[in-house]
Amino acid sequence: MRHTYALTGMHCQSCVNKTGAALRAVPHVTSATVTLSPPQAVVEMSQHVPTERLDQAVRQAGDYRLNDAPSELASASTAAMADTGDSPKESLYPLFLIVGYIAGTVALIAYAVDTWSPEALMQWFMAGFFLVFSFFKLLDLRGFADAYRSYDIVARAWPAWAWAYPFVELALGIAYLISFAPLATNFVTLVVMFVGAVGVLKALLDRRAIRCACLGTALNLPMTKVTLIEDLGMAAMAAAMLALHYAA
Repeated sequence: MRHTYALTGMHCQSCVNKTGAALRAVPHVTSATVTLSPPQAVVEMSQHVPTERLDQAVRQAGDYRLNDAPSELASASTAAMADTGDSPKESLYPLFLIVGYIAGTVALIAYAVDTWSPEALMQWFMAGFFLVFSFFKLLDLRGFADAYRSYDIVARAWPAWAWAYPFVELALGIAYLISFAPLATNFVTLVVMFVGAVGVLKALLDRRAIRCACLGTALNLPMTKVTLIEDLGMAAMAAAMLALHYAA
Protein backbone atom coordinates (compact mmCIF):
# COMPACT_ATOMS: atom_id res chain seq x y z
CA MET A 1 0.00 0.00 0.00
CA ARG A 2 1.11 3.54 -0.76
CA HIS A 3 0.34 6.79 1.07
CA THR A 4 1.35 10.39 0.50
CA TYR A 5 2.07 12.66 3.46
CA ALA A 6 2.86 16.33 3.89
CA LEU A 7 6.24 17.13 5.44
CA THR A 8 7.21 20.39 7.10
CA GLY A 9 10.52 21.67 8.43
CA MET A 10 12.70 20.69 5.44
CA HIS A 11 15.05 23.28 3.96
CA CYS A 12 17.66 21.44 1.89
CA GLN A 13 18.68 18.13 0.34
CA SER A 14 20.22 17.07 3.65
CA CYS A 15 16.77 17.37 5.24
CA VAL A 16 15.34 15.21 2.46
CA ASN A 17 17.99 12.55 3.08
CA LYS A 18 17.44 12.59 6.87
CA THR A 19 13.66 12.29 6.72
CA GLY A 20 13.82 9.65 3.98
CA ALA A 21 16.26 7.54 6.00
CA ALA A 22 14.11 7.90 9.13
CA LEU A 23 10.99 6.73 7.31
CA ARG A 24 12.75 3.78 5.67
CA ALA A 25 13.91 2.62 9.11
CA VAL A 26 10.31 2.24 10.32
CA PRO A 27 9.20 -1.43 10.43
CA HIS A 28 6.92 -2.47 7.54
CA VAL A 29 7.99 0.52 5.40
CA THR A 30 9.32 -0.88 2.13
CA SER A 31 10.27 2.43 0.50
CA ALA A 32 9.99 6.16 1.14
CA THR A 33 10.47 8.89 -1.45
CA VAL A 34 10.84 12.38 0.02
CA THR A 35 10.85 15.54 -2.10
CA LEU A 36 11.58 19.13 -1.19
CA SER A 37 9.33 20.65 -3.84
CA PRO A 38 6.60 19.77 -3.11
CA PRO A 39 7.50 18.96 0.53
CA GLN A 40 6.05 15.49 0.77
CA ALA A 41 6.78 11.84 1.44
CA VAL A 42 5.43 8.96 -0.64
CA VAL A 43 5.61 5.90 1.61
CA GLU A 44 5.06 2.30 0.57
CA MET A 45 4.43 -0.24 3.31
CA SER A 46 3.79 -3.97 3.55
CA GLN A 47 1.13 -3.34 6.18
CA HIS A 48 -0.47 -0.22 7.58
CA VAL A 49 1.73 2.01 9.73
CA PRO A 50 -0.05 4.72 11.76
CA THR A 51 0.68 8.29 10.74
CA GLU A 52 1.67 9.01 14.34
CA ARG A 53 4.45 6.40 14.11
CA LEU A 54 5.81 7.94 10.92
CA ASP A 55 5.61 11.42 12.41
CA GLN A 56 7.53 10.20 15.45
CA ALA A 57 10.26 8.82 13.18
CA VAL A 58 10.81 12.11 11.33
CA ARG A 59 10.68 14.10 14.60
CA GLN A 60 13.56 11.99 15.90
CA ALA A 61 15.56 12.93 12.79
CA GLY A 62 15.20 16.68 13.43
CA ASP A 63 12.69 19.51 13.58
CA TYR A 64 10.34 17.90 11.07
CA ARG A 65 6.61 17.12 11.08
CA LEU A 66 4.59 14.64 9.04
CA ASN A 67 0.82 14.64 8.62
CA ASP A 68 -2.02 13.49 6.38
CA ALA A 69 -2.60 16.46 4.10
CA PRO A 70 -2.16 15.40 0.47
CA SER A 71 -5.05 17.52 -0.83
CA GLU A 72 -3.84 20.66 0.93
CA LEU A 73 -0.33 19.93 -0.28
CA ALA A 74 -1.46 19.61 -3.89
CA SER A 75 -3.36 22.90 -3.66
CA ALA A 76 -0.34 24.67 -2.20
CA SER A 77 1.92 23.22 -4.89
CA THR A 78 -0.45 24.33 -7.65
CA ALA A 79 -0.70 27.82 -6.17
CA ALA A 80 3.07 28.08 -5.87
CA MET A 81 3.53 27.13 -9.51
CA ALA A 82 0.96 29.71 -10.56
CA ASP A 83 2.72 32.41 -8.53
CA THR A 84 6.15 31.67 -9.95
CA GLY A 85 4.89 31.21 -13.49
CA ASP A 86 6.65 27.86 -13.79
CA SER A 87 5.51 25.59 -16.60
CA PRO A 88 6.53 22.05 -17.59
CA LYS A 89 8.53 23.50 -20.47
CA GLU A 90 10.46 25.84 -18.19
CA SER A 91 11.02 23.22 -15.49
CA LEU A 92 12.44 20.84 -18.10
CA TYR A 93 14.88 23.47 -19.39
CA PRO A 94 17.93 21.85 -17.69
CA LEU A 95 17.14 18.54 -19.42
CA PHE A 96 16.79 20.20 -22.84
CA LEU A 97 20.01 22.14 -22.25
CA ILE A 98 22.01 19.04 -21.35
CA VAL A 99 20.70 17.06 -24.32
CA GLY A 100 21.46 20.05 -26.55
CA TYR A 101 25.02 20.21 -25.24
CA ILE A 102 25.52 16.50 -25.95
CA ALA A 103 24.08 16.81 -29.46
CA GLY A 104 26.25 19.86 -30.14
CA THR A 105 29.36 18.06 -28.95
CA VAL A 106 28.56 15.11 -31.21
CA ALA A 107 28.18 17.45 -34.18
CA LEU A 108 31.55 19.07 -33.44
CA ILE A 109 33.25 15.67 -33.17
CA ALA A 110 31.69 14.56 -36.45
CA TYR A 111 32.90 17.76 -38.12
CA ALA A 112 36.41 17.37 -36.68
CA VAL A 113 36.85 13.78 -37.87
CA ASP A 114 34.71 14.27 -41.00
CA THR A 115 32.48 11.32 -40.19
CA TRP A 116 28.71 11.71 -40.46
CA SER A 117 27.56 8.11 -40.58
CA PRO A 118 24.32 7.49 -38.61
CA GLU A 119 25.96 4.68 -36.64
CA ALA A 120 28.87 6.87 -35.49
CA LEU A 121 26.58 9.77 -34.58
CA MET A 122 24.29 7.55 -32.52
CA GLN A 123 27.23 5.85 -30.81
CA TRP A 124 28.78 9.16 -29.75
CA PHE A 125 25.45 10.58 -28.63
CA MET A 126 24.66 7.52 -26.53
CA ALA A 127 28.14 7.61 -24.99
CA GLY A 128 27.64 11.24 -23.97
CA PHE A 129 24.09 10.62 -22.78
CA PHE A 130 24.95 7.76 -20.45
CA LEU A 131 28.14 9.36 -19.10
CA VAL A 132 26.46 12.69 -18.31
CA PHE A 133 23.23 11.24 -16.93
CA SER A 134 25.07 8.71 -14.75
CA PHE A 135 27.20 11.55 -13.35
CA PHE A 136 24.12 13.42 -12.10
CA LYS A 137 22.66 10.24 -10.60
CA LEU A 138 25.90 9.46 -8.74
CA LEU A 139 25.94 12.92 -7.11
CA ASP A 140 23.28 11.63 -4.70
CA LEU A 141 23.03 7.88 -5.08
CA ARG A 142 20.63 7.35 -2.16
CA GLY A 143 18.35 10.15 -3.29
CA PHE A 144 18.28 8.77 -6.83
CA ALA A 145 17.54 5.25 -5.60
CA ASP A 146 14.59 6.47 -3.54
CA ALA A 147 13.15 8.50 -6.41
CA TYR A 148 13.73 5.75 -8.97
CA ARG A 149 11.98 3.12 -6.85
CA SER A 150 8.84 5.25 -6.84
CA TYR A 151 8.08 4.42 -10.48
CA ASP A 152 10.49 1.89 -12.03
CA ILE A 153 8.93 -1.57 -12.21
CA VAL A 154 12.22 -3.44 -11.72
CA ALA A 155 13.49 -1.24 -8.87
CA ARG A 156 10.20 -1.59 -7.01
CA ALA A 157 10.44 -5.39 -7.15
CA TRP A 158 14.21 -5.49 -6.64
CA PRO A 159 15.47 -2.38 -4.74
CA ALA A 160 19.12 -3.21 -5.46
CA TRP A 161 18.48 -2.33 -9.11
CA ALA A 162 17.92 1.31 -8.15
CA TRP A 163 21.40 1.40 -6.60
CA ALA A 164 23.02 -0.43 -9.52
CA TYR A 165 21.34 1.54 -12.32
CA PRO A 166 23.69 4.58 -12.35
CA PHE A 167 26.67 2.24 -12.60
CA VAL A 168 24.99 0.36 -15.45
CA GLU A 169 24.56 3.67 -17.28
CA LEU A 170 28.20 4.55 -16.57
CA ALA A 171 29.35 1.20 -17.94
CA LEU A 172 27.19 1.63 -21.06
CA GLY A 173 28.60 5.12 -21.61
CA ILE A 174 32.17 3.83 -21.42
CA ALA A 175 31.30 0.89 -23.68
CA TYR A 176 29.89 3.21 -26.36
CA LEU A 177 32.85 5.57 -26.01
CA ILE A 178 35.46 2.85 -26.63
CA SER A 179 33.29 0.74 -28.98
CA PHE A 180 33.39 -2.22 -26.61
CA ALA A 181 31.30 -5.24 -27.72
CA PRO A 182 28.84 -3.13 -29.78
CA LEU A 183 26.34 -5.95 -30.24
CA ALA A 184 26.07 -6.75 -26.53
CA THR A 185 26.12 -3.06 -25.56
CA ASN A 186 23.24 -2.21 -27.87
CA PHE A 187 21.23 -5.22 -26.76
CA VAL A 188 21.62 -4.33 -23.07
CA THR A 189 20.70 -0.70 -23.82
CA LEU A 190 17.59 -1.76 -25.72
CA VAL A 191 16.36 -3.93 -22.85
CA VAL A 192 17.25 -1.47 -20.07
CA MET A 193 15.70 1.57 -21.75
CA PHE A 194 12.57 -0.25 -22.90
CA VAL A 195 11.91 -1.68 -19.44
CA GLY A 196 12.52 1.77 -17.97
CA ALA A 197 10.01 3.24 -20.41
CA VAL A 198 7.35 0.82 -19.14
CA GLY A 199 7.65 2.21 -15.61
CA VAL A 200 7.52 5.79 -16.87
CA LEU A 201 4.46 5.02 -19.01
CA LYS A 202 2.66 3.45 -16.06
CA ALA A 203 3.38 6.51 -13.89
CA LEU A 204 2.05 8.80 -16.62
CA LEU A 205 -1.10 6.73 -17.15
CA ASP A 206 -1.71 6.73 -13.39
CA ARG A 207 -1.37 10.54 -13.51
CA ARG A 208 1.03 10.47 -10.59
CA ALA A 209 2.79 13.77 -9.84
CA ILE A 210 6.24 12.40 -9.08
CA ARG A 211 9.81 13.44 -9.56
CA CYS A 212 11.76 12.28 -12.60
CA ALA A 213 15.03 10.65 -11.54
CA CYS A 214 16.69 10.85 -14.96
CA LEU A 215 19.10 13.53 -13.71
CA GLY A 216 19.19 12.34 -10.12
CA THR A 217 18.12 14.70 -7.34
CA ALA A 218 20.46 17.58 -8.21
CA LEU A 219 17.74 18.96 -10.50
CA ASN A 220 14.05 18.85 -9.63
CA LEU A 221 12.47 17.60 -12.85
CA PRO A 222 8.82 16.55 -13.15
CA MET A 223 7.77 13.27 -14.71
CA THR A 224 6.38 14.12 -18.17
CA LYS A 225 6.04 12.64 -21.65
CA VAL A 226 9.55 13.97 -22.33
CA THR A 227 10.93 11.32 -19.96
CA LEU A 228 9.09 8.62 -21.91
CA ILE A 229 10.38 10.00 -25.22
CA GLU A 230 13.90 10.04 -23.77
CA ASP A 231 13.77 6.34 -22.81
CA LEU A 232 12.09 5.23 -26.03
CA GLY A 233 14.47 7.37 -28.10
CA MET A 234 17.51 5.68 -26.59
CA ALA A 235 15.89 2.27 -27.06
CA ALA A 236 15.14 3.16 -30.70
CA MET A 237 18.76 4.18 -31.35
CA ALA A 238 20.00 0.92 -29.83
CA ALA A 239 17.54 -1.02 -32.01
CA ALA A 240 18.65 0.94 -35.09
CA MET A 241 22.30 0.17 -34.40
CA LEU A 242 21.47 -3.52 -34.01
CA ALA A 243 19.61 -3.40 -37.33
CA LEU A 244 22.58 -1.72 -39.02
CA HIS A 245 24.89 -4.39 -37.57
CA TYR A 246 22.85 -7.28 -38.95
CA ALA A 247 22.28 -5.51 -42.28
CA ALA A 248 26.01 -5.05 -42.83
